[in-house]
Amino acid sequence: MPENLKRARRVLDIEIEALQEVRKRLNSSFSDTVGILTKSATKKRKIILTGVGKSGHIAQKVAATFTSTGAPSVFLDPLNATHGDLGLVSKGDTVIALSYSGETEELCRILPLLKRLRVPIVAITGRPQSTLGQAAEEIINISVKREACPHNLAPTSSTTVMLAIGDALAMALLEARGFSESDFAKYHPGGSIGKHLLMRAGDVMRPIANVATLKATQSVQDAIQAMAKKRCGAAIIVSASGTLAGIYTHGDFSRSYLENQKIGSSPLSKVLTENPITVKETTLAVEVLNLLEQYQIDDVVVLNGKKRPVGLIDVQDLARLKLI
Repeated sequence: MPENLKRARRVLDIEIEALQEVRKRLNSSFSDTVGILTKSATKKRKIILTGVGKSGHIAQKVAATFTSTGAPSVFLDPLNATHGDLGLVSKGDTVIALSYSGETEELCRILPLLKRLRVPIVAITGRPQSTLGQAAEEIINISVKREACPHNLAPTSSTTVMLAIGDALAMALLEARGFSESDFAKYHPGGSIGKHLLMRAGDVMRPIANVATLKATQSVQDAIQAMAKKRCGAAIIVSASGTLAGIYTHGDFSRSYLENQKIGSSPLSKVLTENPITVKETTLAVEVLNLLEQYQIDDVVVLNGKKRPVGLIDVQDLARLKLI
């Protein structure tokens, strides 16, 4: 094995071991911290992340994750806190301070100031008995046996664990608050996340005018010709009153033709699939995708509020829109 691959795997093994150790060590302090954060978020107060150096970088990422999941969060730079930025902190906010040693000078300098503001402090540190640990209401112990650095110096395992704990807090808070997919979409209107979560069946379906639509009395041959003309792999079968009677797909034809070469003359009423999977126009596109995967089908009929077919969604439509 090339030496660089050995080194990479050694680093990953050390960091995985560190994550597993911290996972086993999690206790009521984590749960109590989620309770504190939930209280702040419920009251529309801020979650303030602070740290210096590598811990500061992690704090900024965690703050962004909290904010993106509906819990307003900001990063407080300890270096600037004593020069006016402490004004970010208000009653009801919660401060999460990140420092592996718990003795970072710039961070420890603002701890008395934060205590005077009477905001709860949560410490994410590898030294529970440190200055930071003693100042905090809750401590999440992220101590690791060793860094992944061959000299055991560069922050690696410790920062990986710090980031993972931040993610764990954000996700636990998200679930505790009942933050849903639709809520998530509100904060991610752009990019693939927004496209996945905001688009609805009515946005991605092929309108009924572009879909092969037939009556149950018509023949399989009629359906095949209509599907070829409309360039779709399924035909919607409707009753005399316009309600959905069933669906017939090109796959249905291919499978039955092997057994009966005269299938083309059969009426659709004899071969259609009754009670096919359907969705409403307002159904989220991601839910449509879940249905297609769950039932291992390629097409789903879209119904309006009166339960009449108004369109069809083919799995290829979702692929074309880069929803899968």
